[in-house]
Amino acid sequence: MAIRLAGRSGLVLLLAAALAACRNEDVVHQPAPIAGLATLTVGAAAGQGRAWDGVVEAVHQATLSAQTNGRVTEVRCDVNDRVTAGAVLVRLTTAEQQAAVDIARARLRAAEAVVAETEDTYQRYLPLARDHFVSKMKLDEVRAKRDVAIAARKARRAVLAGVSQQTGYTTIRAPYAGVVASRDVEPGERVGIGQRLMTVFAPEALRIEVSVPQSVAEAIRAHPVAMVTFAEGRTVAVDHVIVFPSAEAATHAVKVRVPLPTITPVPQPGTTAKVAFPAVKGSVYPRVPISALVRRGEVNAVYVLANGRLSLRQVRLGERVGETIDVIAGLAAGETIAADPLAALQALVAARQGAR
Repeated sequence: MAIRLAGRSGLVLLLAAALAACRNEDVVHQPAPIAGLATLTVGAAAGQGRAWDGVVEAVHQATLSAQTNGRVTEVRCDVNDRVTAGAVLVRLTTAEQQAAVDIARARLRAAEAVVAETEDTYQRYLPLARDHFVSKMKLDEVRAKRDVAIAARKARRAVLAGVSQQTGYTTIRAPYAGVVASRDVEPGERVGIGQRLMTVFAPEALRIEVSVPQSVAEAIRAHPVAMVTFAEGRTVAVDHVIVFPSAEAATHAVKVRVPLPTITPVPQPGTTAKVAFPAVKGSVYPRVPISALVRRGEVNAVYVLANGRLSLRQVRLGERVGETIDVIAGLAAGETIAADPLAALQALVAARQGAR
């Protein structure tokens, strides 16, 4: 019994000694509340509805290729230049084509001379055959020669028309008013038939086509509106979309055509865009400015301010839209984060130093 009391008395003495030591040691304080830091409240991505990726395409787009061989002598337009219908874009040398025209024209004159000669011979033999001075077989032979000469003349005329058209192919004109999307040749370059020279599109008629699952096609057809977000962050509302009547056999997806209104600057065909349909409900992630992120290797984080305290929290990122990015995990809408990570780090260090 005495031993037990002694043990209890020793435990009490040890606790008292520990408390006394704590009073003598420095007390560890929590960092002081953060004040004066620029912050922002996390919001959800603008707009509602599930989104799909699409590519901008021109309704009227022409890839102009060389239809004859030659050397480029002049290129009058460059990328982003506006052109009028029929405007000269590229010129090629005409020496080869003109030589072919001269040869075809000379051969046609020779064929016409043969026709004239055989026709004259036939006309001379015709009365002789009527009076039985020559046989009918001889008359048929003369007539056949005349017909062959006429057919040869017709062929020479066709050749001349063809090579004359080749001369016209040395001047490449805009098929309609539009914007030059690409320039693929330079003056002095030799081109062959089929080589691409320039691409022109009409900016007044642009569209995006996306493929959606069959399960959501009817919902979009019942509420055919969309919200288009381009890579640079611009958002355009489309008040009418076209849902294709049937699904693709290979993918079982349904295409949706989204006509774009006239906007400035004009999006270039081939650029990507995100098309969201309000009729199809989807998850809306919080969205933060990219400038608010802290990147350390493959780890992304933000400084979160809660109850006056600042902490670094890892987040998982989604799609980037302009200068903002979706946060898939690690952050909720309504929370407060530091707008400037560097300023947040300095404020956090200052708060810890002030607590010592």
